[in-house]
Amino acid sequence: MSTNGVGPWLGEWPDDPRFDHELLRHGDTRNVIDRYRYWRMEAIVADLDEHRHPFHVAIENWQHDMNIGSIVRSANAFAADTVHIIGRRRWNKRGAMVTDRYQHVQHHDDVAGFVEWAKDAGLPIIAIDNVPGSVIIETFAFPRECVLLFGQEGPGLSPEAIAASDAVVEISQFGSTRSINASAAAAVAMHAWITQHVTF
Repeated sequence: MSTNGVGPWLGEWPDDPRFDHELLRHGDTRNVIDRYRYWRMEAIVADLDEHRHPFHVAIENWQHDMNIGSIVRSANAFAADTVHIIGRRRWNKRGAMVTDRYQHVQHHDDVAGFVEWAKDAGLPIIAIDNVPGSVIIETFAFPRECVLLFGQEGPGLSPEAIAASDAVVEISQFGSTRSINASAAAAVAMHAWITQHVTF
């Protein structure tokens, strides 16, 4: 038995189509915020669609990167519009902690196809990588509508992806290691976008 979530609904059931009768009857142990307790999954997605932020996230996935699940989870937390996976269609969903059910995920066969999509959507591609010529993230003004593009753990972004990007941004580091975990980098970059474009 899970110790998370809430038990069966007490009292008269709400007359609202967003609520799931099975969850009302048996309780809701899902990892969702209180606002969405007892809601149907489709209702949660529809509500999220009303206030998703206008930035997208993209990841190159040539070697079945294990960080993608965590990146999808962070994209859901920051209400990114869509996560785009470039390359291999398969990815490990365990790290997403079921958030992939609420987050739009789109696949692109290769970088060229992704770039064509971004161009058609009118979205500049902002690569996040520590390569020569990159701009320090603390000094970069993120476009309100854009795609944040991340590479794999280890090799980073491919030369093709870097060449196709409108800007390349580097996360400042102050220790001995050359790079940080790919999913951590994605969370840092998404939050940087949030601090520039969301009013609290």
